[in-house]
Amino acid sequence: MTTDDWISPESAWQRLAEHCSALEREDIDRRSALGRVLAEPLTATVDVPPADVSAMDGFVVSDEVAAGDCLAISGVIPAGAKPDGELEPGCAMRIMTGAPIPRGADRVVPVEQTTSTRDEVLFRSGTDVGAHIRRRAEIQRTGDPLLPAGSLLTAGGLSLLATHGIATVPVHRRPRVAFLATGDEVVPPDTDPLPGQLRDSHTDFLLAAGSSLGIEVEPLGIAADRPEDLRERIGAGMEADVLLIGGGVSKGDYDFVEDVLADLGCEVLFDAVAVQPGKPLVAAHHAGGLVLGLPGNPASVMAGFFLFVRPALRRLMGLRDGFWHGALAGELTAPLSAAKGRDRFLTAEVEFREGRLLVTPMTPKGSHDLAAYARGTGLVRVRAHSPEALPGQACEVLPLANWPSAA
Repeated sequence: MTTDDWISPESAWQRLAEHCSALEREDIDRRSALGRVLAEPLTATVDVPPADVSAMDGFVVSDEVAAGDCLAISGVIPAGAKPDGELEPGCAMRIMTGAPIPRGADRVVPVEQTTSTRDEVLFRSGTDVGAHIRRRAEIQRTGDPLLPAGSLLTAGGLSLLATHGIATVPVHRRPRVAFLATGDEVVPPDTDPLPGQLRDSHTDFLLAAGSSLGIEVEPLGIAADRPEDLRERIGAGMEADVLLIGGGVSKGDYDFVEDVLADLGCEVLFDAVAVQPGKPLVAAHHAGGLVLGLPGNPASVMAGFFLFVRPALRRLMGLRDGFWHGALAGELTAPLSAAKGRDRFLTAEVEFREGRLLVTPMTPKGSHDLAAYARGTGLVRVRAHSPEALPGQACEVLPLANWPSAA
């Protein structure tokens, strides 16, 4: 196994992205497909509309009518009627929105432009030929492209599939993800820690973060800082498409994760990235998937997830994503301190005000300051060697939450 000095986050992402191709297809029920990504293109199964139909409630006629004209009403065409009716010459028929246009008719006059009794209708204005008629297949014709492969299935998209009677949808499989916390000092969050111990916060963060992507992360518990325990637990975790590991990836005497990964046949892609927090980030791959080792401090876990893990998982799901993909330009409301040789990432509170995206960076006391990183709804980037930025200046911010609901 080889190691690297710091590499840029962009270079780290390029190495990781080579192993993040969309996973294979699976077929699922349409009503379970929200947020999934189409693995194959879909085509229209019916003409939409299926026949010439009325776009309005009104009266269908066979020729031009003018204000003051009065015609006998020869019948009513409700929505859902068979498209086999015929309009008698010199008459009008009541017609409802979506009802088929009868043979011999060429326009619809909206009900608002008429006065009618049970037997006849008085037109207060005329209308042009073809008015208020939706033509057969004007939206889609059977066999037309419906949604291309790679489409994110939204509520509107699922409605479209329902229109075409598509019950089973081919989508990219979601990755199976597992998380292993490590550390002799780490105990479950429902345990009262003894002196020198810490509650595990990483598992709850990653379970929730995975859920935000529609992914159920499998918790593997807490491994001791012993090579034999790590080897057994990591080996079992490698059955997942993506194994996340918290801690044990720095250069301390009890950081054994990289050595264990090498023993298990993994190839390390990088093990140090020029970011703060989260420099000792490890990415490795093996025949069955990926392993991402996140540094043990809470801020490092959060930053590593949003910068690298989240886009990798989204790529495996078939979505387009990448490092710093989707970042937006914001306006600082507080100073942003300078950066030295690494890109710094700070959480921030984000607010929309009068069309402006206002960003208030947090000021953590370090990568152990979970309180600061837990409150942010955006991640602000300070590029390496940047000077201090002042209120009113522009900044780069990556969404971490649904901003309209978080603001």
